[in-house]
Amino acid sequence: MNLARLGEESLGTYGEFVSLSFEGREITNVEADRASRRLANALRRLGVAPGDRVVVMLPNCPEVTQSYGGILKAGAVIVPVIFLLGSAEVAHILAHSEAKVVITSRDMVWKVEDQIGTLPTLRHVLVVDGEGDPDGRTRSFVAETAGESERFETIDRGDEDLAVILYTSGTTGTPKGVALSHANLAANARAAAELYELDRREWAVAVLPLSHSYGLTLMNAGNILGTRAVLLRWFNPEAVLETIQKFRATAMSGVPTMFVYLLNYPEADRFDTSSMRVWGSGAAPLPVEVVEPFERKFGGKLMEGYGLTEAAPVVSAHRLSGVRKLGSVGQPIPGVSVTIQDDADRMLPAGEVGEVCVMGPNVMLGYYRDPDETARTVRGSWLHTGDMGRLDGDGFLYIVERKKDLIIRGGFNIYPREVEEALYAFPKTAEAAVIGQPDLLMGEDVLAFVVLRDGQTATADEVMAFCQTRLARYKCPKQVRFVSALPKSPIGKILRKELRTQV
Repeated sequence: MNLARLGEESLGTYGEFVSLSFEGREITNVEADRASRRLANALRRLGVAPGDRVVVMLPNCPEVTQSYGGILKAGAVIVPVIFLLGSAEVAHILAHSEAKVVITSRDMVWKVEDQIGTLPTLRHVLVVDGEGDPDGRTRSFVAETAGESERFETIDRGDEDLAVILYTSGTTGTPKGVALSHANLAANARAAAELYELDRREWAVAVLPLSHSYGLTLMNAGNILGTRAVLLRWFNPEAVLETIQKFRATAMSGVPTMFVYLLNYPEADRFDTSSMRVWGSGAAPLPVEVVEPFERKFGGKLMEGYGLTEAAPVVSAHRLSGVRKLGSVGQPIPGVSVTIQDDADRMLPAGEVGEVCVMGPNVMLGYYRDPDETARTVRGSWLHTGDMGRLDGDGFLYIVERKKDLIIRGGFNIYPREVEEALYAFPKTAEAAVIGQPDLLMGEDVLAFVVLRDGQTATADEVMAFCQTRLARYKCPKQVRFVSALPKSPIGKILRKELRTQV
C-alpha cells in the first residue's frame, strides 16, 4: 500500500470540495492532489527514487501537505522538521536521515546552507517562496513544479516500508528518528477516523504544526473522512478566535498551553465561539482546573487524549458521545492495547501505577539506524513509553508523569502533575511547572515555577499556604519562583529540562 492512496480514494468517495482555507485562499482536494502529482514528477526528475528521504521544513502552509502527498506518491520518505529548530539540530537530522532533497522557505535556508555541497547525499534545496540562487545552490519550488504533468502513477510500497521519519524534539538529548511505516500511519488514521462524530462539512481549525505527527494524522484521517480545515500559520489567540467566529468552526486540536493562553486572553469576550463542539488536547498534561472555566467561557467539550510519536501518534481518546472522566486521557483507540507494567515488565492490575505500554499496528518500526535504543524501547511487542500511568476498572487511562520527572522525597514518590494541579487552582496562576531540586536531607524537594496572571501579585508564602490546603505537606513546594514565562518546545510543551538548569 501507499498512504498517498488514502487521498486518491477520497477523491472518488467525496468528489471535489474545498478542503483547505489558508489566509484567504481556498484550495480544493482536487487542486491539492494535482499539486502533489506535479511535485512527484519534479522529484523523480531531480533523482529522488523510492526510499529516498525528503525533508520538509516549513511553517504551516498548503505546500506542506502538498509536499507530503508528492513525496509519498514518488515512493520516497517524508522527514518533517519543525521550522523552529536550530541549525545544529537541522544539520543532525539532514546527516542522520541522509536526506536527498530539502523543501523549505527563503527565510529558513540559512539553517541548511552549510550542508549544501558538504553532505554527500544532499542534492537539492527547493524554496517555496521566491527564486532559486543563480549558482544553483537553491531552486524555486514553483519553477520546478510548474511545468510538470499532473499525471503520475503512485508508486506502490509495502505495508512495512518506511513512510516517515519523525525526529523527536531532543528534550532528552540528540533527536532520535522515529521510523513509521505506511501501515503504522494508515492504521492510526483509520482508528482516529472511526471515532469522529462531527459533520464532515463543518470547518475545523488546524493550528498545531503540520511538521508534528499531528500534521500527518490531520492529512491521513482528513482524507478518509473528507473533512475540511482552516489552516493557521501558527498559534495566535486572536487569530484562533477570529477564525472560529468567521467559519463557525466546530473543532480544534491543541496543546494545553494554547488553551491556557485562550482562557487568559483579555479580548476573548469579543468573539462568538458558540459553534465549537470539541477542543482536543494532547502532547502534554491538561490541568483539570482549566477545563470547567474554559468550557464555560468558550463552549464545547475540552477532551484530553494521549499519544506519542512512536505510536504514530494516537493511543487513547475520549469519545464525544461517551463518558468523559476528567484527569483521564480516555480509552485506547480501536485496535490498540494498553497495559501498565512494572520495572520487570510484569503487567499490573487496575489502579496501580506503572509504565504505560502500548501494542498495536500503530507502534513504530523502530528508531531509525538505532537498533539498540529500539530494543530497549520495544520489548515483547510492547512499546515502553516512559510515561507513568494507571488504568481504572473501565479501561480509562490516567497519565501520572514521565518516569524521569518523578520526584522522590525521603522515599516518597511525588508526581509533578499532582502538584501542578494545585498550583493551577490558585486563582492568580496563569501557568505553572514543578521539578525536583537536590536536598541534602530528603534527597529531593519540590521547586515550583509560577507565571502569574496579568496584573496579579502574590508571595511565595501565599502560594505554598494554598497548596497545603490541597496536598499532603510533603508534596507541597518548598520553594516558589515567579517567572515571566516558562520555556517551551516548538509545539508548546513546557520544558522541565530547561527549568532544571536553573536549579
